[in-house]
Amino acid sequence: MDEALYKKIEETLLQVGLKIAKRGEGALFVVGKVKYKPLVDQTIPPFKVYENAKLLESLALMDGAVVINEGGFMEAYGVKIRGGKVMKNFGTRHSAAISSARGDNLVVIVSEEDRKVKILKKGKMVMQIDALQKDIEKNVPQAVKILESIGVGAIGTIGSSFLIPTIGITLLPGVILFGSAYYIGSFLKRKFG
Repeated sequence: MDEALYKKIEETLLQVGLKIAKRGEGALFVVGKVKYKPLVDQTIPPFKVYENAKLLESLALMDGAVVINEGGFMEAYGVKIRGGKVMKNFGTRHSAAISSARGDNLVVIVSEEDRKVKILKKGKMVMQIDALQKDIEKNVPQAVKILESIGVGAIGTIGSSFLIPTIGITLLPGVILFGSAYYIGSFLKRKFG
């Protein structure tokens, strides 16, 4: 996928996710390929999510997930992710997020309970953003840069399980980067060393 396009998609999803989280509502976005079953009639045609954040936000508030293809087009909304089982101590949204974060998929989950936006890649939670942090929206472009610097190839070996984060470090107010101690040390050395 084109890096500039991917960055636009990530930034849009984080900004929309933060708006939803601030209101105490939840949402699930999956970018990539996933099996799903529509829960509502799909009357809204595909559109570029980074060109219509308001419509994306409205669709995300429905029950179910919003699926976005690798070209940045909303593919489906109000869908049930197939193949995921509900995990103990997790609701259906979090369970669907974990099962969707496979392969090259990017998953953004907005938690209504703790008002945090969580980013998953390669089955791992790699970042969490606190929607209640003052002026957090200003940190989104920097958070996306950090996400980009992680590199897709390294995520399979770093990151943390969604259930038991290994280590987290705050690089920006309200933004936590998760990963192994080795990875975090390497990342900091590259950035600040």
